[in-house]
Amino acid sequence: MSLEEVNEKLVNVNTLLGKNVIGAGAKLIGNVIGVEAELLPEWKITHLHVSLTEEATRDLGYKKPFFGSVGVLLPVSLAKAVADVITLDKKLEELRDVVEPMKK
Repeated sequence: MSLEEVNEKLVNVNTLLGKNVIGAGAKLIGNVIGVEAELLPEWKITHLHVSLTEEATRDLGYKKPFFGSVGVLLPVSLAKAVADVITLDKKLEELRDVVEPMKK
């Protein structure tokens, strides 16, 4: 693999922050506020930290806090495409058994 090919596959984490996350069916789920990385045996991003919209919070069965929003860990394996937004290959309703609350 050439250096150009490697550079095309590399992404600065900061470019992911703030991107909207859209489920299959074009429903806004939330936006990226961070990432979760696995360090061993090799560095890789495993999950996106996503701040849920009010509608997604309700649909996924979480209770909205008085201040702020609910954050969840979304496996990166669900991302179908990353461009101006991150598109998932699952609908919001299908995420209930896949996402987990963010660690505090």
